[in-house]
Amino acid sequence: MKIKPIITGTTGMVGKGVLLECLESDEVEAVLVINRKPLGMQHPKLKEIVHTDFFDLSSIAEEMKGYDSCFFCLGVSSAGMPEKKYTRLTYDLTFAFAKTFIEQNPGSVFCYVSGTGTDSTEKGRVMWARVKGRTENALLAMHFKAAYMFRPGFIEPMKGITSSTRLYRNLYIVLRPFFPVFRAMPKFATDTVRVGKAMIGVAVRGYNKKHLECQDINNLAKKTI
Repeated sequence: MKIKPIITGTTGMVGKGVLLECLESDEVEAVLVINRKPLGMQHPKLKEIVHTDFFDLSSIAEEMKGYDSCFFCLGVSSAGMPEKKYTRLTYDLTFAFAKTFIEQNPGSVFCYVSGTGTDSTEKGRVMWARVKGRTENALLAMHFKAAYMFRPGFIEPMKGITSSTRLYRNLYIVLRPFFPVFRAMPKFATDTVRVGKAMIGVAVRGYNKKHLECQDINNLAKKTI
């Protein structure tokens, strides 16, 4: 079986990593990336749509038809952001995209990048965790063939990828000497290659859990071509 995913957030670290794995995988037939700015990359499998308003996808909805999975890697940092704005850029935006995607592609698979510590109760003290939990719950309630919530902890960038967020770029520079230590802790750390392989894996073969922590992601990556 070969899949045809739509990927968002490919100008960011995680999305770029997922895209590279899809382009290299024999289990991926074609990829559509939807970005707010050009990716600046070409590949025989790759089609790109540049669209600035992710809250209104009506003008590109027809072009989203014919894809069997979505790897939603778009996200923003909650640092210094009020909850109302973070909710709009996380919950509202993701839900709007997922709604259009499933309308065009019933019976599809949706993978969402959340994070370790996400609060499924939506009632905890940590703002970002509540909002991410609300987003996860909304996606799981939609009528996808399957939806998977990826909750990675530390993610090591691979294949020359860097974070598009300056705060995270600086943090990775500081943490680089500790990368070997993180690699030895698969319950708490993964990398962009394994996240990409795991997404391909669940889209092709499924998985018995809806919330995937780091260990699940790393285990799945080992089974993906």
